[in-house]
Amino acid sequence: MKNNMNEQENKMGVMPINKLLISMSVPMMLSMLVQALYNVVDSMFVARLNENALTAVSLAFPVQNLMIAVGAGTGVGVNALVSRSLGEKNTEYANKAANNGIWLSIFSFLAFAVLSAFFSHTFFAVQTSNAQILSYGVSYVRIIGIMSFGIFMQFIFERLLQSTGKTFYTMITQSLGAVINIILDPIMIFGLFGFPRLEVAGAALATVVGQIVAACLAFWFNRKKNPELHVSLRRYKLSGRVVRGIYSVGIPSIIMASIGSVMTFGMNKILMAFTSTATAVFGVYFKLQSFVFMPVFGLNNGMVPIVSYNFGARKPDRIKKTIRLSITYAVCIMLIGFGVFQLMTAPLLRIFDASDAMLEIGVPALRIISLSFLLAGFGIISSSVFQALGHGFLSLAVSVLRQLVVLLPAAFILSRVGGLSVIWWAFPISEIFSGTVCFLFIRYVYKKEINPLGK
Repeated sequence: MKNNMNEQENKMGVMPINKLLISMSVPMMLSMLVQALYNVVDSMFVARLNENALTAVSLAFPVQNLMIAVGAGTGVGVNALVSRSLGEKNTEYANKAANNGIWLSIFSFLAFAVLSAFFSHTFFAVQTSNAQILSYGVSYVRIIGIMSFGIFMQFIFERLLQSTGKTFYTMITQSLGAVINIILDPIMIFGLFGFPRLEVAGAALATVVGQIVAACLAFWFNRKKNPELHVSLRRYKLSGRVVRGIYSVGIPSIIMASIGSVMTFGMNKILMAFTSTATAVFGVYFKLQSFVFMPVFGLNNGMVPIVSYNFGARKPDRIKKTIRLSITYAVCIMLIGFGVFQLMTAPLLRIFDASDAMLEIGVPALRIISLSFLLAGFGIISSSVFQALGHGFLSLAVSVLRQLVVLLPAAFILSRVGGLSVIWWAFPISEIFSGTVCFLFIRYVYKKEINPLGK
């Protein structure tokens, strides 16, 4: 009888944890590495236009990050609710959550399409008076916003695949979107093979085409390869109860990621007061650090449904082992990233045709910022554990502390006290504070939420 029950149960409840975590995380880690690659390739080609083009894309990052925040945050809420419902054997509610997530993603696209169409110029005018940067930036943001249907649909359909443990298919969709972007970038930016030369706008167009293709493939995988969930917007209308369940985790996640946009906008303002080159360095850092952080986020995406499922199934030992292994793997990844940033700083910057001025600012900047990697792995996993268990506001508190309460004020004070060269110390300082808070929160979650499951 026990064997028959195990055969019917989702693999997240019965497969050995290490094998399960690796099988679910590695495809996501690989696909996110490809994502990181196309982010770098995108900026690498743009940098060959001129430094103003690279600065424009760097200044546009808060808008991109905000779209990612809304799409990913909604997806996190859907993922956690669907996985928990499946763990409780409540398939009907899981389907309601899945389809409500699709509706919410459609509304998110419409909102960003309108905002980017009418307010892109205002957004850049607040940051710079350079006419070329302004022109590049406005065209870039309008394209990625008005055509953001792809990114929101890609997020939600990939999260539905992840929530049932089918991360292999999300590796395919993300990789395909990234490869299409990489191929189209030089063609659209420089006007190759008879295509018109679009420069920065070409980079934006290549990005959205890749996202739309990936979204279509993810939708097809859900219809054909994900029998545990059924996509039917006619059958499953918006439900206030389900939406509240999604956003109880999703809104803190959205706010948490949106805080990154506020932090980036604030840092850009602080750095532009010195030189636009410093802003370009900061933008390059975000592209490069994605090679380190994206695998950890892939690990997160594999971990969250495992923790959520076993929380619903009341299996505390599986939850604890998943968390311990995830933290171990994350710390190892961040240590490797730290070593690369310390030893290969100048070659990394030269990927973006860095001038002597950019190297002078960028080499010490990247070495100082990368000190924060030593604690970041633990903090990232801890925050995702809070989300998986429905405690999104704990993750929010950590993010607010890291990026608003500590990082931005520290950067501003350091800029006044020591100038441009010491601003970068704000990153390791903020990570120390947030890491300490994560440790206290994770102890609380173990004591109040996980341990009682075994009783």
